[in-house]
Amino acid sequence: MAKHELLSESELQEALLDLPGWKVEEDGKWIARRYMFPTFPEAIAFVNKVADIAEAQVHHPFISIDFRKVTLRLTTWHSGGLTLLDIRSAKAYDQ
Repeated sequence: MAKHELLSESELQEALLDLPGWKVEEDGKWIARRYMFPTFPEAIAFVNKVADIAEAQVHHPFISIDFRKVTLRLTTWHSGGLTLLDIRSAKAYDQ
């Protein structure tokens, strides 16, 4: 798998302006967002949509499901931190 270029701190901060709700974690190695849904089935339906997007992009998030709360965490493992892959994925999940 090709290594993607890490985002600089300023590139990351600029990208986050278009990603409300996403937060930087672990010294800039991850971005994460928590989504709340009215029901458990709606949360699971969202996770299934995320899975479809992740498969299409060949870039998969860490997913935590806690009843109606879904948390997504992104990083680009083979690059050692955050890249444009993570930003594109986060935007796609928000849509």
